[in-house]
Amino acid sequence: MLTKVFQSENLLAVRIPKEMGFEENIQEVDIVRNGDVLMIRPIQRGSLKEVAEAFSAFPAGFMAGGREHNEQDERNWA
Repeated sequence: MLTKVFQSENLLAVRIPKEMGFEENIQEVDIVRNGDVLMIRPIQRGSLKEVAEAFSAFPAGFMAGGREHNEQDERNWA
């Protein structure tokens, strides 16, 4: 599908025909350039609900005794 590139302030922009667009709630996209090919992928942000569900899968006593102490070697930053 043919479209045009135009300048919008100090950016280049391209119009994406509606039939090639993403879902209405997609607000952010990731753009990757590989040679002369630009790939646009939607970014779908997860909610914190998913994190809470992941933590709820751990048993009630998980980490009740803390965690074991691990000695760290001194690092040579030189």
